[in-house]
Amino acid sequence: MVEYPYVKTRREDVPEIKENQIPIVRFFMRWATRLNVAVFRASKGRLMNRFIGGYPVCIVTTRGAKTGKVRRIALIHLPYGPDKKLLVASQGGMPRNPVWYYNIKANPGVKIMVGGEEKDYIARQVSDEEKAELWPHLLSLYPDFDEYQARTDRNIPVFMCEPGSA
Repeated sequence: MVEYPYVKTRREDVPEIKENQIPIVRFFMRWATRLNVAVFRASKGRLMNRFIGGYPVCIVTTRGAKTGKVRRIALIHLPYGPDKKLLVASQGGMPRNPVWYYNIKANPGVKIMVGGEEKDYIARQVSDEEKAELWPHLLSLYPDFDEYQARTDRNIPVFMCEPGSA
């Protein structure tokens, strides 16, 4: 079991995602995000702009690592400073990284839509030290990240996105 000093939640306090539940959870997440992306984009951010709990949504557009096709995912909007964004590849603390993680690693030029406005960014994965420094900010925006990191041995990747185009 891997522990990170900045994570305050203990693994034994977090409900486990059982191996046989993973395909069901992934199926639901895939279809829910497709619906969310379609409605959010069609309404220019007026509809389906919050996740359960009231957390704001952004749409992240990537290019497929293998196919090069445009891919879109609904994620929690995580602003950082006046013009940067953070992306957290948590996938609820599941054992593997989400597919979009590999897309961004292969193609770091992304578009992020907040409300009806889409901007270009360059994403880079932060170091472990940077992640530890960013952790309190991330939890101030979405406290469940602590539970997700406690749930998995995977070091959940965090990306810093700065304005720019690839």
